[in-house]
Amino acid sequence: MNREYRNIFREIGISEEEITKRLQEIVHTFFYDETERVYHPVGEDMAYIEDTGNHDARTEGMSYGMMMCVQLDRKEEFDRLWKWAKTYMWMDSGENEGYFAWSCAPDGTKNANGPAPDGEEYFAMALFFAAHRWGDGEGIFSYEKEAKELLRACLHKGEQGRAGEPMWNRNNHQILFVPGSPFTDPSYHLPHFYELFARWAYEEDREFWKKAAKVSRQYLASACHPETGMSAEYAHFDGSPVYEEFAWGQHGYFYSDAYRTVANIGLDYSWNGIDVGQREAAQRLQYFLGVTNRENPYMTYKIDGTSVGEEALHPVGMLATTAQASLAIPERLDGTTDSETARLAREWVERFFREPMRQGVRRYYDNCLYLFAYLALSGNYRIW
Repeated sequence: MNREYRNIFREIGISEEEITKRLQEIVHTFFYDETERVYHPVGEDMAYIEDTGNHDARTEGMSYGMMMCVQLDRKEEFDRLWKWAKTYMWMDSGENEGYFAWSCAPDGTKNANGPAPDGEEYFAMALFFAAHRWGDGEGIFSYEKEAKELLRACLHKGEQGRAGEPMWNRNNHQILFVPGSPFTDPSYHLPHFYELFARWAYEEDREFWKKAAKVSRQYLASACHPETGMSAEYAHFDGSPVYEEFAWGQHGYFYSDAYRTVANIGLDYSWNGIDVGQREAAQRLQYFLGVTNRENPYMTYKIDGTSVGEEALHPVGMLATTAQASLAIPERLDGTTDSETARLAREWVERFFREPMRQGVRRYYDNCLYLFAYLALSGNYRIW
């Protein structure tokens, strides 16, 4: 396993002082700035992350916030988020017992009783990292036990009389869009997490996670278009887009969720250095958005690159994740390699470093992806 964390900002000539100062500014804005923060303390020992565009708290944002906190060594904020999630989001009965309700109002009232699997996998990974970085506490702060129990539920719901559906297809080892769904979401595929689950989950499940890591890399190679590098938001198990029209819209396009796919490819390659063809998606996407569509890249596309005539809802997030994809480019970006791939990767990182965080009502998702990308590109998104 690769424990050398690449600092691409340093590679392109930015000083450590400037990198650290900018990270401090980003963290202050995200967690503490009275106008722009999305982190909100509640009482003496809880907090939530607000989706400012929908005025709710989601397992996506809560688990993201916990991952950010463990990477930043902010235990108090981590514990506050985790207690809020366990108090209001966790379901202790019914079909989805053991899962977390994907959306709650800021007062903790559940908006739905269904889970979203990307939240569960981030919760589990953040909890493992917390156990290793800070040590386990008692009750819900016995982080490692909580992570193992959550992963057990994710795999074994529906077995031996347990109600509900698992979050992974136990036959093909792919994560599902929601439990029981006949399709997946490419941006949910996190082989770098599964490699670690294969070490730290309950013994009986480790072989499943080992296989899931292998399957997900192969899946990402097939789900990303061979010319543009784009994946769909929702996709079939063979990687092809799901073009069915849902009540909440069309999700067979390269759109909000899908931006995360190449960022995940970049982080996985940074951590593990394994490539089965998925790494090329980073190069293809950076070329398509940085050369082919350079004048107006921040649009909604079919995965073949055809614009559907709508501006991207989250352009800053789109920029951040495309820059994070540079972690999948093995050439150094300090100018010693003069390939087009290296020049483009450097250009994306430079563009990202110059880009301010998003302000306004839609800032939540963009700034989550922004902070993750900054951590990853500065070598501060690490295995603990």
